[in-house]
Amino acid sequence: MIWLVTFLSCIGLLCAEEPFDHNVHNERVIGGHDAKPNTWKWQVSLQHGSSDEESFYHICGGSVIDSLYIMTAAHCILSMDAKQYRVVVGEYNLFEYDGSEQFIRVEKIVVHPGWNGDLANGNDIALLKLANPIYDNGYVAIAELPYREQMLPHGFNCTITGWGLMDYEGSIPTILQEAPLDVVEHSVCSQYDWWGSVALKTMVCAGGDGIISGCQGDSGGPLSCYTDRAWRVHGVVSYGPAGMCNQYKKPTVFTRVSSFLDWMYSVMDGPEEDDSGK
Repeated sequence: MIWLVTFLSCIGLLCAEEPFDHNVHNERVIGGHDAKPNTWKWQVSLQHGSSDEESFYHICGGSVIDSLYIMTAAHCILSMDAKQYRVVVGEYNLFEYDGSEQFIRVEKIVVHPGWNGDLANGNDIALLKLANPIYDNGYVAIAELPYREQMLPHGFNCTITGWGLMDYEGSIPTILQEAPLDVVEHSVCSQYDWWGSVALKTMVCAGGDGIISGCQGDSGGPLSCYTDRAWRVHGVVSYGPAGMCNQYKKPTVFTRVSSFLDWMYSVMDGPEEDDSGK
């Protein structure tokens, strides 16, 4: 569920499974390909439904950042009722049981207190506390994170992963997709013919070549970059352009993880808060 914006106006789609009309030049995560099994072990499928175990469906991605916590986008939270969500870790084929999955219910939702529903305002990040801890079955790993306020240089190559839409017909992939995206530094991404004032320093822009991009269903998922001798999650998929997902000079925009580490650690290590995180 990637929310789509045209400059300062949000034209978000509320349901990840609802297709929308856009044209693309390549397929999968728009321009991506099947990921190798057991590669992106911190990737999560966030699913929405009810108490009926059979009715859950994928709405967003996420990243494992602790045995009890998942990081995702705030705009992925359709309801503050934690009972309506579960996460699937160790997932690969979204529509088949691979034997590697762990299905875990969500106990608590903590949305960043600065999130007000306006993507241009940033703070599009949320943490989900799980009802039961994730265990190491060989198919799951806790994501490495960047250091505080780390910013990647222009052109730095990263990878987006997810089960987002692949084409203009709204096709959903069965296999986890991956695609390379180059970072677009803030001084470029904030230019008027790119994202302008919508691009904040607390965001990471990546892509914008008109070929490869994230798309609806990828929201909340990771932008993984190899820095400091490890793959680290530097971004959380936040938004992209209205219409075509892969527009020239309209890169996929991510919440910059390095800008929110203090808040994340305060949630995970601090005293219990109410579900709003405020």
